[in-house]
Amino acid sequence: MPAENQSSSSGFILQGFSDYPDIQIPLFCLFLLIYLLTLQGNVLILIVIYQTSLLHIPMYFFLCNLAFIDLCASSVSQPKLLLILLRRDNTISFGGCMTQLHCFIALACTEFVSLTVMAYDRYVAICNPLRYLIVMNRRVCVMLVIACWVFSFAEPVSHTVLISHLPFCRSQTIDHFFCDPSILLTLSCANTFPIEMLKYVLGSLVALPAFALTVASYTYIISTIIKIHSATGRKKAFSTCTSHLAVVSLFYGTTMITYMRPTSQYSSTTSKPFSFLYTALIPLINPFIFTLRNKDIKQHISDQIEVIRSHLPSVGAPAK
Repeated sequence: MPAENQSSSSGFILQGFSDYPDIQIPLFCLFLLIYLLTLQGNVLILIVIYQTSLLHIPMYFFLCNLAFIDLCASSVSQPKLLLILLRRDNTISFGGCMTQLHCFIALACTEFVSLTVMAYDRYVAICNPLRYLIVMNRRVCVMLVIACWVFSFAEPVSHTVLISHLPFCRSQTIDHFFCDPSILLTLSCANTFPIEMLKYVLGSLVALPAFALTVASYTYIISTIIKIHSATGRKKAFSTCTSHLAVVSLFYGTTMITYMRPTSQYSSTTSKPFSFLYTALIPLINPFIFTLRNKDIKQHISDQIEVIRSHLPSVGAPAK
């Protein structure tokens, strides 16, 4: 069998965190806890917003979309990583690797676009509050979310197809816990320069406009908040934006540090911590950032907990 066709028939080997063989089970327990908390936190946001009619406004609709993105993003790589740590099942088929690659890039694009839409939502709410529910009506919100998902899953198709046709003859071992696009390029013995250029072009088409629109939105937001005479009003207006700003900073910072550099300078040693940050920790942190800074969601979560407790039998109470 030719070397270039071997990877497409037998797949790849994900090294994961094999550099630490003595702590595979502790790592499994830690990553399992992170994954379960991620699922619990994001599902809780979806349930609370769905069941609370007072939260059926554009801001929380987009927050639901972000929570669903985080659920999907964490599930792209985390289940396979847990299998690697628990059962040493570190092989992945060629088709599975390409699917994971495409979903990883697509969901990253989805989060970029979604965070931009959320910034625009805050801009309309603060800078044009009287027309907020007219501009951000239900039809507009639904169309924005649909466009976000369709564009984000269509945009990386060419990139995924080109990588899938590369000959991987240098090695079948991916020194990462998922099919990282930058590492896959280093495994090919073909000229990957056109694909690298495409990566920067496609990345620029998504990240740069998203970043520019987010900065523009917050420039107008901050200028509007400064003009508010009441200190209480300024604090209330700014409090609706701080959670979003924190999430934007984390996501943009980690992805740009990791991927906006030449493949020749790419190192899996430094990439793994950053990759774990935005594939596992950011989806975990997002629900806590939004709920801790949002009195409405905190109140309704507390109400839901009280309802659940009221339906539980009291300790020591006689059975009826």
